Amino acid sequence: MVIVAIVTVRRAELDSFRSFETLAARVMAEHGGRIERNVVADDGVSETLTEIHLVRFPDEAAFAAYRASPKLVAAQALREISVLQTTVFVGEDGPLYG
Repeated sequence: MVIVAIVTVRRAELDSFRSFETLAARVMAEHGGRIERNVVADDGVSETLTEIHLVRFPDEAAFAAYRASPKLVAAQALREISVLQTTVFVGEDGPLYG
């Protein structure tokens, strides 16, 4: 399963966000998941920046186990202070176009 997460981050809390994401990546790995790609869209002056994550999990059960992980739940305060908005798209690999 492939997940695209578009995350709007408060610039003032970027260190908190990066700490959370580092932990989240470790927890993902425990459940067979991984961040395959991370794209940062940052104009350098706005109060926010956007990170776009391409994440892969072996299946929905692994993703659900990741989200329910006590380690992840315990770190939610870091996420809450640093993330303004998250949009998540769940899908599968599509066709190759070239």
